[in-house]
Formats: sequence, structure tokens, C-alpha cells
Amino acid sequence: MEYEAVIGLEVHVQLQTETKIFCSCSTTFGAPPNTHSCPVCVGMPGVLPVLNRKVVEFAMKMALATHCEIVPFSVFARKHYFYPDLPKGYQISQYDLPLAERGWVEIAINGQAKRIGITRIHLEEDAGKLIHDENRPVSYVDFNRTGVPLIEIVSEPDIRSPEEAASYLKKVRQQVRYLEISDGNMEEGSLRCDANISLRPRGRKDFGVRAELKNMNSFRNVQKALEFEIRRQTALLLDGHEIVQETRLWDVAKGVTVTMRGKEEAHDYRYFPDPDLVPVEIDNAWLDSVKVELPELPDAKCARFEEQYGLSGYDAGVLTASKSLADYFEECVALFPSPKIVSNWVMVELFRILKQENLEIDACPIPPAGLAELLKLIDNGTISGKMAKDILEQAYDSKKSPKEIVEEQGVAQVSDESTLSAVVEQVVEAHPKEVEKCKAGKTKILGFLVGQVMKETKGQANPQKVNELLRKALGP
Repeated sequence: MEYEAVIGLEVHVQLQTETKIFCSCSTTFGAPPNTHSCPVCVGMPGVLPVLNRKVVEFAMKMALATHCEIVPFSVFARKHYFYPDLPKGYQISQYDLPLAERGWVEIAINGQAKRIGITRIHLEEDAGKLIHDENRPVSYVDFNRTGVPLIEIVSEPDIRSPEEAASYLKKVRQQVRYLEISDGNMEEGSLRCDANISLRPRGRKDFGVRAELKNMNSFRNVQKALEFEIRRQTALLLDGHEIVQETRLWDVAKGVTVTMRGKEEAHDYRYFPDPDLVPVEIDNAWLDSVKVELPELPDAKCARFEEQYGLSGYDAGVLTASKSLADYFEECVALFPSPKIVSNWVMVELFRILKQENLEIDACPIPPAGLAELLKLIDNGTISGKMAKDILEQAYDSKKSPKEIVEEQGVAQVSDESTLSAVVEQVVEAHPKEVEKCKAGKTKILGFLVGQVMKETKGQANPQKVNELLRKALGP
């Protein structure tokens, strides 16, 4: 029997506000343990949480970007469970009245667009972090992360493959970074993903028994964990066993999922409205003020790049993958208005150098003005394209402008006709046999003669001018 995977993702996104969701503690990552915590964070008796307005606005931006309906009246609830990194014994979250509902995200699979539904987006606080001692059987608790604001984005079970899951997750990350509400760093835990997966006979509408997968900190791990779980559940079903509803951990080292605990249901958490927090009411004026702040989003920017700059869908997609990359490209085109040439240099030469250093465009030491300057030097014949590649690398390493490097090293391309004519004449006289072969119709010899001229000029001759002068010197 052939089985079909049914997958839904729960994505937790840390919001990049300066302070936490219910207190004024800093949200900065990497501080010494327990230096960004206070009585409110750790739930001391008598404290009262106060909602951070910016957190709500960041969540509203994501809801609008994913076509969700923003609920005008939402409520915070207490979600009870006991774990060492949860000092209050409950997490403040939203349950039956979330901030936003019924949206969608569009992904591309094999060139085809597919919409993945979003059930809800709700607000909640993050828990602390357990640090396990590698040398002794003890664990420590860091409460710096406690109270950091989160949005949880719950998808519909519309995903049918690990590839679709990875594509959806990448799209969510792209959007939160475009909105500048999170850095989406999975390694630091700014973006985390749990996956619910079940199998059913292909063609059947009823869902199977699902497993929840946790501890996946990269797109690759999400895809690998789902691939393993499909194999595991398929083998069990083919052998006549039942799937047990449970939570499983992804073991990165072994490449397998392992049982963690039985799957909790909503009633296990004993939700009830938090008595210390008033409901969140969003009126039209507040909603409109947030809409005005929305940037141009990835899909719209990609379509504009195709239309405005005449780029292919692939090139536009690559250049709009991040907001910073799209901004870099547009700044460069504003200074050197040849979009296709700029896109080629960014996507080939600049990407090659950045990949060697494992850096993104944000950390590139060559500003858009620097790349535009380099392309102008090629365009006006000061340097050749081959020379430009070397100068680009020097500009990257030295942080000098391309023009400075050309002037300091005296590597400007030689295009002066009288200077080149003398060298051409010298090469023709020095290679009479090759000249005769070329005149006899062996035109490939011309490449050899061009090479000799380039050698005599130490690679600085203008190749196009050299070809022109050689053809003139050789005659018909």
C-alpha cells in the first residue's frame, strides 16, 4: 500500500524587541547567564506582568504579511506544565482567542505555486534554557531567555513532503527577516520548529495518528527528521503495527527520531485566562498604522525585479532572497544602470568570494558603490573583465576602492592604438610561420597571436582592440 505524508508545522519566532514581553529586561542574546532576568521573568510572588505594545505590533505585521485575519479581541492564558526552565509553573500564551487566524503562505515546488494554510498566529513568552554539564551529572538553568517574546505560527496540515516543509520554513524565515521583526537565526534559537506528521493511505481523507518532532535547529534537520519519520511510520504500518501518538526528539548525531514522551493534549495544560493581563483590543486606527509600516514583501519585490529590471524569474528570486541583498542590488543599479550585468557580478563573482568566507551580503566589505565603480571601469575600457575579477578580490581583502587599486598598481588597460600597433607589429614580425598559417585560413592561430600581444603587454592590452589591429595587420 502506498502512503501519503500529512505534515503540519508549528514555528516559534523570537521577536526582536529591545525588551521582553512582560517586563523591561533586555532581550540581547549571549549575555552571561541570569543577568537579564528580574522578579517578573521568574514569577516571584506579588509581581504583575505588563504587555509590551511593540510585541503586539510585530505580531500584527507577520499576520498581515501572511494574509491572516487579525482578531480585534484576543486573550492571554496560562498554560500549565512543570519543567526546571519554567519558574512560574506555567507559560503565558494565547489559547482559544489568538491574535490572528486563517492565513496562508505561498511556496514554490518544482516550479509550481502551492499555498500552505495558517491556522493561527498567537503570542506567548519563551521559557528559560537548561545547560547540561558535560563533565558532571548536573544541569544549570539560565533565565535570560525567560519572557523573550514569541509568536507561534501554526500551519494547517497541508504539507505533503519534507521538501515542502523545508520550503515553507524558509519562506517564513524570509518574511520575518523582511519585516525586521526577527533575525530568524535557527542556531541561536530565534526561529524554532516542531513538526506534526502522520501517514495515511493515498487517496484517503481521514488523518492517521501523528507524532510530534522536536529539537530540529536547521532546515536540513527538519527535512532529514521528516524523511526518517516517514520511513519509520511506513515500516510500522506495513508490518501491521499501530502508530502511537507521542512526542519524539530528533537525534542529529544518529540521524534518527527517539521517543521523548506521550503527546499532551490541550486539557493536559489546564488553560485558563490569565487574571493579571487585560485582553488585547485592536481597533482600526491601530491596525491601519501598522499596515502603513509594512515594507515591500519578498513576492512583490521579486515580481517587480522581473518587470522593472528585465530579470529572469530565477535571478529575481535569488536577488530578493533577503532584503539586504535586494537593497544591495538596487543601490548598485542606481549607480550603474545595467541590471543584468550587475546581477551577473553579484550572483557569480561576489557570491563566490562571500561563499569562501561563509558570509552573507550584510558583512560584505565592498559597498554597492564599490561594485558600481568596478563595473564603470570595465565599461569605459580602463580594465578588462578578467582584470576586474582580480581587482574585486583585492578590494574585498584590502577594503580599498577598485579605482584606488588600479591607480596604485598601474594596471589600467592599454587601449591606445599607437602603443598597441607597435606591439602588434613586433609580434607579427616575430612569428612569420604563424602569420602565414593564419593568412592561409587557419583562423585559430589568431588566438595565439592575441595571446602573444597580451604577454608582451603583461595582460594589460585591450583584447578587443588587439583583435582589431591584428586583423588589420594580417589583411584579408
